[in-house]
Amino acid sequence: MINWNNLDTLPAFEKLENTRRVELAKAMSGEAGAKRVTGYTAPMGGGLNFYYGARPVNEEILSVLQELADQARLTQKFAMLYNGDVINTGENRRVLHHLCRGQLGKAVIADGVDKREFYLSQQKKIADLARRVHNGELTNAAGEPFTTVVQIGIGGSDLGPRAIYLALENWAKVNGLLRMKAEFISNVDPDDAAAVLGRIDIAHTLFILVSKSGTTLETLTNEAFVKDALVKAGLDAAKHMIAVTSATSPLAKSADYLAAFFMDDYIGGRFSSCSGVGGAVLSLAFGPEVFQRFLEGAAQADLLAKNEKITENAAMLDALMGVYERNVLGYPATAVLPYSQALSRFPAHLQQLDMESNGKSVNRFGQPVSYVTGPVIFGEPGTNGQHSFYQLLHQGTDIIPLQFVGFRNSQMGTDVVIQGSTSQQKLCANVAAQIVAFACGKADSNPNKRFTGGRPSSIIIGDQLTPEAVGALLAHFENKVMFQGFLWNLNSFDQEGVQLGKILAKKVLAHDTDGALKAYSDLLNI
Repeated sequence: MINWNNLDTLPAFEKLENTRRVELAKAMSGEAGAKRVTGYTAPMGGGLNFYYGARPVNEEILSVLQELADQARLTQKFAMLYNGDVINTGENRRVLHHLCRGQLGKAVIADGVDKREFYLSQQKKIADLARRVHNGELTNAAGEPFTTVVQIGIGGSDLGPRAIYLALENWAKVNGLLRMKAEFISNVDPDDAAAVLGRIDIAHTLFILVSKSGTTLETLTNEAFVKDALVKAGLDAAKHMIAVTSATSPLAKSADYLAAFFMDDYIGGRFSSCSGVGGAVLSLAFGPEVFQRFLEGAAQADLLAKNEKITENAAMLDALMGVYERNVLGYPATAVLPYSQALSRFPAHLQQLDMESNGKSVNRFGQPVSYVTGPVIFGEPGTNGQHSFYQLLHQGTDIIPLQFVGFRNSQMGTDVVIQGSTSQQKLCANVAAQIVAFACGKADSNPNKRFTGGRPSSIIIGDQLTPEAVGALLAHFENKVMFQGFLWNLNSFDQEGVQLGKILAKKVLAHDTDGALKAYSDLLNI
């Protein structure tokens, strides 16, 4: 029997609070620093490695973190999750997104269905449709090929698939694997939909409507916007639209769609990129073979997440160090800093993944917790971030841990030598310099030029951003968030804070308001 205990009731947490702090500037200086860089590393799958020498840990702290992992039974709770136990206590649901990319334990039978087989069957259906589109078997009414795919969704139906598409778009171009251009409509703001429709050839576009319930107001509003545009263009909307939904939703067997692909209640929106939510748009954009490579990278990361030894389990180690930084050292936020333009939307996806999952103040039993939980997550790619908010990161009053991502090689291979080095080398030089500058600081008689250092960071490094690397990167952070939720004893898989706003918005539209809600509605001419 596994007990679900609050973080501050675990003996190892009290022990962690009493450990001697690492002087990071000293630890990262000279040869000792070099040894930490190469010695403090763990494999992630997908050709990636996790380097954590610039985090505020040493052998003593790592030993206590291992005790904390053991006492919290982190890998055992993970096993309960992938074996189909009801982990989402708020909604009384299983949590099965790992099954989309591999079988980690026993067969999970739910509602009389083997869920691994169910997810594989949907992948096959999506792959078959994608191949029919790509080989010209499925065309528009004029017999012309579809060249663009547009996903209509919101939240997890948009952020994850969009981030992954952008991560692989240029890689696919140079490898001759970009089969269709992808666009995304998510914001209810009509300017978003209008802008997308304004830059595509609507007659040669397939639209994917993503709504698990089939009743999501924001998504259905954007669908109506798109259908209106199709009708005005003299097109049959039903021949330009497919649905990703649940088997029981109104969209499942509707004549308004060319096809419907199914998901279920056991995969939450922000964890759905490996399901049909990401599978449809990514298979159409790049081909089902590329999507499978992405899933393989994620599966590799998942297998590593089963390891009980924290130094061989990058996701669990990252989670533990994050809890140490948040709950012992008191750091309020985490910056995600990918040194790859292709990952421009990855921090935005991680914002939802982390802050929606662990932005909770009650435990999984609905009881208030007496410690801080999820940090603020933000980020921006590469040197853009350096010239935006790094000033605060270097010299601000708050210490904010940093999570860098970098690649030795670019995706497109187009580069030029300027002053003895390529652009890619300059990009990599910047990230290396930033890690050391944050950690070690710089003495100066001028206080404005003085850097105290002691600012922790880790870096994920790979040779190139490939489908396997993107999959492993995604799974790493999904699993990190999961392990942190276990440590904080939260239900990381519901999002009631999102639901409240939706409920009140419906009241506004129905003119069922009073007080401040009515006053704000009047100001906005609703």
